Amino acid sequence: MTRYSKDPERIKALGPEEFRVTQRNGTERPGTGAHLNNKQPGIYVDIVSGEPLFASADKYESGCGWPSFTRPIEPAHVTELRDTTLGMIRTEVRSTHGDSHLGHVFPDGPRDRGGLRYCINSASLRFVHRDDMEAEGYGDYIDQVEDVA
Repeated sequence: MTRYSKDPERIKALGPEEFRVTQRNGTERPGTGAHLNNKQPGIYVDIVSGEPLFASADKYESGCGWPSFTRPIEPAHVTELRDTTLGMIRTEVRSTHGDSHLGHVFPDGPRDRGGLRYCINSASLRFVHRDDMEAEGYGDYIDQVEDVA
């Protein structure tokens, strides 16, 4: 049994933008997300379930206006779904256990790092700094966090 789940109490505590993005499949305005320019070492977890999603070592500046990652830290925690809204065919990414809308994945990422760009809404993420990972139960992922000095 997993320790991550869609927590109704966490959903009630979400701010309006976090709720709109994660529960109503919204998208934050480009360039506005709290995590866009974060260069601290750590991991990004689902704001609803707490499941680990992305590591700072896999974050890069794509210029798209949203935090971008080359891969999930735990692939089983990211579900991909076909999205045909807005007259386009895209691949939506959601957290597996929290069922939060995270963003989309595109095949235009850095070729030398797998070629994918996970374009993720800051509003769906909570950042856990490397210094706090052990205390918050994410110690198993410390070796996947880049030491940005």
